Amino acid sequence: MSAVIEIVQGVGSIFLTLVNVYVWVIIISALLSFVNPDPYNPIVQFLNRVTHPAYSLVRRFIPTNFNGIDLAPLVIVVALQIVIVLISVLLNSLH
Repeated sequence: MSAVIEIVQGVGSIFLTLVNVYVWVIIISALLSFVNPDPYNPIVQFLNRVTHPAYSLVRRFIPTNFNGIDLAPLVIVVALQIVIVLISVLLNSLH
């Protein structure tokens, strides 16, 4: 049974790492939106392709545009931080 727990913890750690990377991608994308980057830049295109589906999902359920500022990245980052805390607690409880 110990091997199964270690496998679950390993997969959970990989998942937490991917979620953390996505949080940073969202933060970088939000910061870039303030400087109006070149839309033909491959990095900007990649960031838009990766973050646009999440922004669209949040915008469908929550109005996130307040006084010209889009708060969708903030909502997503907070939700992902909650997911990180919950998964971390679950993985630590397996010991």
